[in-house]
Amino acid sequence: MDDLSFILNELGEERDDYFRAVAPPIMQTSNFVFAKVEDLRKAFEDEYSTWLYSRGLNPTVEILRKKLAALDEAEDCLVFNSGAAAIFAAVLANVKSGDHILSVQKPYTWAQRMFEVILPRFHVSVTYIDGTEIENFENGIQPNTAIIYLESPNSWFYQLQDLEAVAKLAKKHSIITICDNSHSTPLYQKPITMGIDLVLQSATKYIGGHSDTVAGVLSGSRSMIERIFNSEYMNIGSGIQPFNAWLLIRGLRTLPARLERITRTTLQIVDFLKNHPRVDQVIFPLDPSFPQYELAKKQMTGACGLLTFLIKAENCKTIETFCDSLKHILMAVSWGGYESLILPKCAGMKPETFNPNNSEHRSLRLYVGLEEADYIISDLNTGFEAIKHLS
Repeated sequence: MDDLSFILNELGEERDDYFRAVAPPIMQTSNFVFAKVEDLRKAFEDEYSTWLYSRGLNPTVEILRKKLAALDEAEDCLVFNSGAAAIFAAVLANVKSGDHILSVQKPYTWAQRMFEVILPRFHVSVTYIDGTEIENFENGIQPNTAIIYLESPNSWFYQLQDLEAVAKLAKKHSIITICDNSHSTPLYQKPITMGIDLVLQSATKYIGGHSDTVAGVLSGSRSMIERIFNSEYMNIGSGIQPFNAWLLIRGLRTLPARLERITRTTLQIVDFLKNHPRVDQVIFPLDPSFPQYELAKKQMTGACGLLTFLIKAENCKTIETFCDSLKHILMAVSWGGYESLILPKCAGMKPETFNPNNSEHRSLRLYVGLEEADYIISDLNTGFEAIKHLS
């Protein structure tokens, strides 16, 4: 914990360089000057090691990079203007025409879009597998497999992959592993320490924590991060802006306290939902009923605020009525902020395609925010009361 306190409150912050200010300044500049031609020449030769132009490196962003890399226990990291941009750069940097990607099923929407729409234009193929069994990775590897893409847990049903086993297998075949760690944050899971090559996360969520900025993080070895910086990062122009970096630094200060509060409340909500007669199932990685509970305990030290529950419903209208009746839990995508959110799976389908026998159609993802547990439970009861006489 002492190391965590140092990372969040001190690492990268040279206060004597900026008037002994407690909070680092926002270095809101696009450009940096040079006194001598030779200094400028060196910057052109190695922009990764100096300030030249804020599309690349910036002092405020640099403070954030040091903190986030240390939290991941990685040598270095880059911060992007979205999680999708971090995914794009990580994958693009490690494939060439004719390569193959082995991915877990139903990855994040924009990862899947890249795999299915963009990369096929350049003759890169993808195979999706059930990542809960290591045998599926062994059987899915092809001679041209360049990347194994992971999400552990994923953000709807929380399937895990055995990260240590997958990393060991990938290294045997000289395959790059990429893991989306948005669900757990570096506080509750550290894939780098389990042998994963590149770890990414949406900093929009718990890192920012206030639902007011969008960002993505990519961590790994210094050589890999420098290679991505000099190519995909700079070419795409997807680096985070200084003000947003400052917001993320601010969010990091309270990250442990927020996660502790959210986790404690979430466990109370899980207990409430498991005992409600209109709930078929509650899915939460650190609940003993979760199929991969033992693996979750091994890889994760916490599970934050995401859970999924299945309502007993014969039609889409029942779920819509439940959600529409809530007064305080907001209906929105994403998670990780101060506010509780709900997202019904049926919102992504036509009502006439709803199938009550398909458990996925009856699922609702709940993000538990910083409100009191009784406040959230009372609102959930409002929703359940509204469907009391509906089938």
